[in-house]
Amino acid sequence: MASRSIGRTDPLAPIRGVARLLSLAAAILVYVILHFATLTLGRSSNWPRRFLAAVARISGAEVEVRGTPLHPDVLFVSNHTSWLDIPIIAGATGTAFVAKSTLRDWPLVGWLANLNNTVYVDRGDRSGIHGQVGAVREALTRHQPIAIFPEGTTSSELLPFKPSLLEVVAPPPRAIQVQPLRLDYGAALQLAWLGEESALSNIWRVLTHRRFVVGLNCLEPFDPAVIGDRKAIAAEARARIVSGSAWGERRV
Repeated sequence: MASRSIGRTDPLAPIRGVARLLSLAAAILVYVILHFATLTLGRSSNWPRRFLAAVARISGAEVEVRGTPLHPDVLFVSNHTSWLDIPIIAGATGTAFVAKSTLRDWPLVGWLANLNNTVYVDRGDRSGIHGQVGAVREALTRHQPIAIFPEGTTSSELLPFKPSLLEVVAPPPRAIQVQPLRLDYGAALQLAWLGEESALSNIWRVLTHRRFVVGLNCLEPFDPAVIGDRKAIAAEARARIVSGSAWGERRV
């Protein structure tokens, strides 16, 4: 993996970081105003999706969508590399996400997550897994696309999938497809949020980095009703993400 010190060897990095922070602040103001103005007019708002797409662009990501994301009756299952995964996927698909309940209390971030219909679960409460599954299932019955990261954490490698939340489609509450997504950061994999690095430190590394390309591969969907239980569904989704990728070549 490339060195994380690249930002310190680039004399324009601090200027780039500050400019992007100011652009993000301006985007929050503009898109939130447009969102609530649209709701006031009695119309449905697509501004949260547009805002998240803008966050990805402002942060330096040039997103290449490969394949066609489904909408609306879909559960997306993706690998997880960075906090940028959320604006990249949401901006391209319009999906909401399943997130830790603690995110709801984060200043500003929690409020923005609420605008995007985030489904909160307490991942530390193993005894409450049925309640967590119920919350996701209820969102799917409203035709809300939902995305999950079954690895449970960010990584530069593809980790084993935790199948617990996939119980929501075993069996599915309605005619829902599971569509695996593969995020490919390519040479920018060094930006992955790993280990003990703080959120603020990683955000700054991303914002000071030069522009980079991220591939969002929308893979072939499948009907979870014909696959089996949650473990089989997790295995099928992971196998499709591995297939044809660098992980597949290394037989992860």
